[in-house]
Amino acid sequence: MTVTQPGQRRAPKAAKTSSVFKKVVMAVSGIILVLYLIAHMIGNLKVFAGRESFNGYSHWIRTIGEPAVPAQTTLTIIRIVLLVAVIAHIWAAIALWRQAKRARPNGYVTKKAVAQSYASRTMRWGGVIVGLFVIYHILDLTMGVANPEGPGTTPYDRLVAGFSNPLITAVYVIALILLGMHLRHGIWSATQTLGQSNKRREKTVNLFALVFSVVLIGGFLLVPFSVLLGLVG
Repeated sequence: MTVTQPGQRRAPKAAKTSSVFKKVVMAVSGIILVLYLIAHMIGNLKVFAGRESFNGYSHWIRTIGEPAVPAQTTLTIIRIVLLVAVIAHIWAAIALWRQAKRARPNGYVTKKAVAQSYASRTMRWGGVIVGLFVIYHILDLTMGVANPEGPGTTPYDRLVAGFSNPLITAVYVIALILLGMHLRHGIWSATQTLGQSNKRREKTVNLFALVFSVVLIGGFLLVPFSVLLGLVG
């Protein structure tokens, strides 16, 4: 029987299996988060239907399932699923980064690494910035504690008050652009991990990832720009 000594590297097959599992966790958790982003973006566009419509939508998502279940039960379940997905996504990202760092000798640069896109090379830091932005977003528009209008006001009033400030809007724009870059590379990576891409489909997948990210982020950006320009208020 072969005994693995302390410090001895894991067998290549075991390491490969572990890497695949982590990539699948990252892909699946990423898909869950993307589906949420799509729903969130569509919900945000309700602001163009007016104050009552937007506030009504915000109230509806807190009462889904009533009277069968208490208020906010469904929303709480959604938040738990999202939290688990975020934690799993971060864990997989850090684990894969550490694994790649251990496997790559210092100073060794491959042609593949040189050819990586800007979005790919900044995935880690972009993800950290987006994570901080999500925390701020919750404090600002969801809880209201970081919003000019403060807590206890309507979602519509908090949204208009926040995006009427050019500095706050600039923060959102920068964070959303970074999110778009993260998404573009993430979608491409997920298709590779889940076996839905190959050499022939690579250009199509890249085009889809780019168009999808631009459309999604464009939908999010419509709201702050519309408020800042006085089209919504």
